[in-house]
Amino acid sequence: MTLETAAIIACAYFIAAFVKGATGLGFSTSALPILALGIGLKAAMPLVIIPSLVSNSIIMAQAGHFRETLQRFWPMFVATLPGLVVGLAVLDLVNSLMAGAVLGVVLMVYGALTLWRPGRPVPEKLEKPLAPVMGFATGLVNGITGSQVMPVLPFLLSLRLDPKRFIQAINISFSLSSIVMAMGLSKMGLMTLESVWISLAGLIPVYLGTKLGGIVRSRMDAESFRKVVLIMLVIFGVILIGKFMLF
Repeated sequence: MTLETAAIIACAYFIAAFVKGATGLGFSTSALPILALGIGLKAAMPLVIIPSLVSNSIIMAQAGHFRETLQRFWPMFVATLPGLVVGLAVLDLVNSLMAGAVLGVVLMVYGALTLWRPGRPVPEKLEKPLAPVMGFATGLVNGITGSQVMPVLPFLLSLRLDPKRFIQAINISFSLSSIVMAMGLSKMGLMTLESVWISLAGLIPVYLGTKLGGIVRSRMDAESFRKVVLIMLVIFGVILIGKFMLF
């Protein structure tokens, strides 16, 4: 590995970890475009798995409420797994980058409209029946496009959770998805021993970026946090469309 390549990877890790620390989401979505431009998309995909799981763990430890969140949303988390299996099977039949671009448009429109006109909270009586549906749909979309945020993110936002509980719930979902994706990439031969060592070496900028972002997040109130998350959703949409145009 050249010094230039190592610098690109370290930079991608730090920027993505800072975004993750500040908003509670977006490590893979933020890191992949930078890594893909420097080393290619296929080589980049396995490099985000371990740092993503580590950044998730740091954020989840900071947020607390783990047992409470698990008890409340376990049907959604469980339903994500078969959704991922189906999504990965569908991946062979569709153009994943084009599917990601379509998802990017949806993210942009949803984020912009919700910023402009906040939606009504989901009634409490609908949370339980909707949770497994949202979980399965999130796994399906993740398997096809690699994006972990739809529709679980707008669903959790509509519940008007406080920032810590929102972050805990979304990161449990992300972690489950990342573990399944790691297994899939290993079977495809993309998750190699070299990529694991690179990922482990990158945990230093990941740790620093996540901690720094966490300081920024701790100074935001609930409404400001919600707006930042929605802005990030619009940015993720732009990134997904950009990936389709570039690759």
